[in-house]
Amino acid sequence: MHEGTIAPMQLRLAFLRWCILAFLPAVLGAQAPDRARTEALARRATERMQALQREADRLATEERTLIGDLRKVEIDRQLKAEQLKQIDQDAGRVQTELETTATRMERLKRSEEAERPELRARIVEIYKLGQARYLRLLLSTPDLRRIGQASRTVATLARLDRERLALHQRTLDELAASRATLEERSRQLTTLRADAAKAEAAAQKAARVRNDLIHDIDRRRDLNAQLSGELQSAQQKLQASLREMVAGAPATDAAALPLRPFRGDLDWPVAGSVRRRFNPSARADATSNGIEIAAAEGAQALAIHDGTVAFAGPFSGFGNLVILDHGLQTFSLYGDLLEIATRKGARMERGQPVGSVGATPSGTAGLYFELRVDGRPVDPLQWLKKR
Repeated sequence: MHEGTIAPMQLRLAFLRWCILAFLPAVLGAQAPDRARTEALARRATERMQALQREADRLATEERTLIGDLRKVEIDRQLKAEQLKQIDQDAGRVQTELETTATRMERLKRSEEAERPELRARIVEIYKLGQARYLRLLLSTPDLRRIGQASRTVATLARLDRERLALHQRTLDELAASRATLEERSRQLTTLRADAAKAEAAAQKAARVRNDLIHDIDRRRDLNAQLSGELQSAQQKLQASLREMVAGAPATDAAALPLRPFRGDLDWPVAGSVRRRFNPSARADATSNGIEIAAAEGAQALAIHDGTVAFAGPFSGFGNLVILDHGLQTFSLYGDLLEIATRKGARMERGQPVGSVGATPSGTAGLYFELRVDGRPVDPLQWLKKR
C-alpha cells in the first residue's frame, strides 16, 4: 500500500481505540448495577427456594406424624364401634330377659289372683282351727282304726300348706329380685351405650380433623412445589441474563421475581404497629381493603417487592397514593403519603422508598397499606414477615 493510504487507516484505528477506551468504562459502569441487581435477585430467589424446601420437609414430617396419629385414631374408633355393637347386643339380651320376667310376673300375678280366694279360704280355715288345727283334724276322725292314715293325711296337708305358701312367696321374691337386677343392668348398659357412642363420635371427629389437616398439608405442599417452580423459572432467566453480561452480549431485561412465593417473607412497608386490621368480609370495591399502620410522620414508606409504578398521585379517599404492579395481577398500595418519591412507570426495587408517611383521615400519622393477589384483596399480615 502507499504511504498516503496507510495514514488515514491508522488514524481511523487510533480513533476507534480512543472511542473504546473512552466509552468502555461508561458501558461497564452501566452494566455493573444491572449485574449486581441481577445477582442479588438470583441470591434472593435461591434463599427463598431453600426456605420453601425447608417448609416442604417440615410438612412431610408433619404429614407422616399425622398419618400415624390418624391410624391410631382409626383403630380406637373401630374398637369403640365394636364395643358399642357388643353393648347393643347385651342391651338387647337384657331387654328380652326383662320382657320374659315381666311376662312371668304377669302370669304369676294372674295365677295368684285366681288362686287367691281358695288360698284365703284355706288360710281362714287354718286360722279358725287355731294352733292345734291339725291335731283337731286328727281327733275328728270317727274311726280310731284309721287314726294312722288320718295322721299321715294331716301331716301331708300341713306340709303342702307350708310349701304352697313358701313357694308362692319365694317365686315372688325371686322374680322381684331378678327384675330389679335386670333393670339395674339395663341402666348400666344405657350409660355404657351413651359413653361408647360419645367415644366413637369423638374418634370420628378426631379422624376428620386429622384427615382435613393431611389434605391441607397436601394442598400446601402442592402450592409449595408450584411456588418453587415459579422461582426456579425466574432464577433460570436471571442466570441467563448473568451469562449474557459475562459474555459481553446485550442482556435482556432481567426477570422479575414473582410475589406469591414470598408469602410470609415480605418486609414491612414501614415500621409501626397495626392500628386497623384487614376486614375479610369487605367487598372488593370497598373503600378500605387493607390495613393501617401507625408510624411517625415523615418516615419512609418502602416497596415490599420489586415492581413497576402503576399509579403515583393524589387519589380520593387515599390521599397521596402509590400503586406498584408486581406482575401476574399482584399489586401493593401505599396510601395517605405525605410526599411521593417516585413516578408512574418507574421501576422499583424492594426496599426503595415510594414516599413518606403522612396523616390518615382520622388526623393521626400512619400508612394505609393494601395488597392484592390475583386481583383480589388479601390480608397483608399473612404475607408480611411475622413480628
